[in-house]
Amino acid sequence: MTKPVNFCQVCGHAMTDQHAYGKSRRVCPDCGYVHFQDPKVAAVIFIEHRNRVLLVRRVMNPERGKWALPAGYIDYGEDPRDAAVREVQEETGLEIAITRLIDVQGGPTQNSSAHHGASIVIIYGARVVNGTAEPRDDADAVLWYAASDPLPDIAFESTRTMLETWIAKQNNQNDL
Repeated sequence: MTKPVNFCQVCGHAMTDQHAYGKSRRVCPDCGYVHFQDPKVAAVIFIEHRNRVLLVRRVMNPERGKWALPAGYIDYGEDPRDAAVREVQEETGLEIAITRLIDVQGGPTQNSSAHHGASIVIIYGARVVNGTAEPRDDADAVLWYAASDPLPDIAFESTRTMLETWIAKQNNQNDL
């Protein structure tokens, strides 16, 4: 759950809850500033290389110790594709090229018990251009996951959904 904004960022007066723009929002009764809760947006990168998908094990909360696709928040003013390339470099040392937009997903709602992290997830496909994957930044391990391997403890629904779809596709190709 996101903590409320208690003081106006314009004049410093204490904020109150008022009906504004169709719902209850934090409003400054002194200057009239209305605070809009902006979404957190993350870039998630699906890197397939030699019939394996790159996963990283998280060292930070949320979901410390679980596996996820490389990902991270998009900075204000940053192109989401640039954020994706930056996050993979920071977490694995790999240089990648974005190959496609895979999906845009909504994350957990504020009412969800799982609410933390990004509320909008942009998932890109990418290919390795240079480097060898090694854990860096907020990852303590990397794994090139194969569809035939047991699924490790997965951190986020977006990673689970992507892997399950990819595994089904891999199994269908093997059946041909």
